Amino acid sequence: MAGRLKAPTGRYGGKTAEERQAERRRRFLDAALQLFGDTPGYRNTTVAALSEAAGLSTRQFYEEFRTLEDVLAALHLQVNGWAEEAVLTAVADAEALPLAERVAAIFRAYAANVTGDARRIRITFVEIIGVSPRLEEQRLARRARWVDLVCAEAGAAVARGEAVPRDYRLPATAFIGAVNGLLHDWSSGWVDASLDEVVEELVRQLLGILQPPGWGPATA
Repeated sequence: MAGRLKAPTGRYGGKTAEERQAERRRRFLDAALQLFGDTPGYRNTTVAALSEAAGLSTRQFYEEFRTLEDVLAALHLQVNGWAEEAVLTAVADAEALPLAERVAAIFRAYAANVTGDARRIRITFVEIIGVSPRLEEQRLARRARWVDLVCAEAGAAVARGEAVPRDYRLPATAFIGAVNGLLHDWSSGWVDASLDEVVEELVRQLLGILQPPGWGPATA
């Protein structure tokens, strides 16, 4: 198919064409969150099944998307966007707290958002893996955005005299890898620990990066 089918224009049912399109897109993404993030999963979902779950037609599907991969790509960005919004809110709310409390508050906000719905975990850490080079590029680009956020917060801590001055790109990348791996394993039942214990362990790791043994404001 060369491109999406052209959606109708004009006002209908009290809604503009843009409003109807946004509603259709939301319904498809809501249905995808359920089907991709639970049963049967992305690889076992068809356009017909997704359209039926959304209460829409396959023609309407092709007015919004070219392929199911396009839906997964949009859903992956949406789930990450929800988590980023929660983190940025926590960053603003915790600005006046000491470093350890600030890091814990920010990371708890992230973990609560991602793990509050098991379907989001599956989209973020399972369904997106190995689909195509395009989605792998998107996954890595989105991970790089999280690395940038950690580096920015580390830089702010350095400016306050709370963290050792260094290039944080490498340790931030390693930390995000640990977050992804541990949360994936925890959500899969491979880690015998509570979510609070998982969060506390990751917070300890991040604080160890920011404030390594032997470092303190007096030694900076």
